[in-house]
Amino acid sequence: MNRPPFPKQDLHTLSDDGDELRFCTTCAFSQACLSEGMDKTALKDLHVLVEHVGPFHAGDYIFREGDPFEAIAAVRAGTVKTFVVDRDGNEHVLGFHLPGEVIGLNAIDGDIYPCNAVALDTAMLCRFSFPKMAVLAGRVPGLQAQLFRLLSRDIGRAALLAGDWSADQRMSAFLIAFSRRLAERGFSPRRFQLTMARTDIANYLRLAPETVSRVLRRFEEDGLLRVDRRDVELLDRDALMTLAAPVLRE
Repeated sequence: MNRPPFPKQDLHTLSDDGDELRFCTTCAFSQACLSEGMDKTALKDLHVLVEHVGPFHAGDYIFREGDPFEAIAAVRAGTVKTFVVDRDGNEHVLGFHLPGEVIGLNAIDGDIYPCNAVALDTAMLCRFSFPKMAVLAGRVPGLQAQLFRLLSRDIGRAALLAGDWSADQRMSAFLIAFSRRLAERGFSPRRFQLTMARTDIANYLRLAPETVSRVLRRFEEDGLLRVDRRDVELLDRDALMTLAAPVLRE
């Protein structure tokens, strides 16, 4: 089956195919549903906690830094950016969250959200009351283990760019990681749209915007990819993976 380019949605890629006994196949919590010991009663109890929210349009805040922490949310459709603003008013991008991924996990150890979350395009979410979820996780080992996995994954992604990597390595790692995350969710790993602005990508990679543009232009000249505004086609994934390997620790 030909996979659609992100962010195009169809029945195979929209996180919207769950029922009272299964989460949507692209949802981060689908693995919890498959875990041993997750009985039907527990699944129904977990689904009672789900609230569908949205749509959020580009620029809409899902939560703001300092808001009371009440829930985590799984992205059903669209892209969500998380970021903080320092005392001087400078924005620092923490990450970009795709369909099936969870936002709000970094608030678990406190009473408030430590960052902002904003929609980059039209986004739909599944909202989970965290206090109720925490109680349920105490008796559902699969759910508790999945929460730990998600937290560990977030920490791992944040640590990837902490090294002294070149601009080429950072950009290739971003593209390959983005491509893999899309493939896991049923989208094409080679053709996709970067739903975030170049300035946001540069901020996330700790590079200047002109450096990001220059690297993409050079990658295109070298035949590694094709770029048309925000549309990207990876022409030589192997070469990009070789560049990205030190950053991705492969």
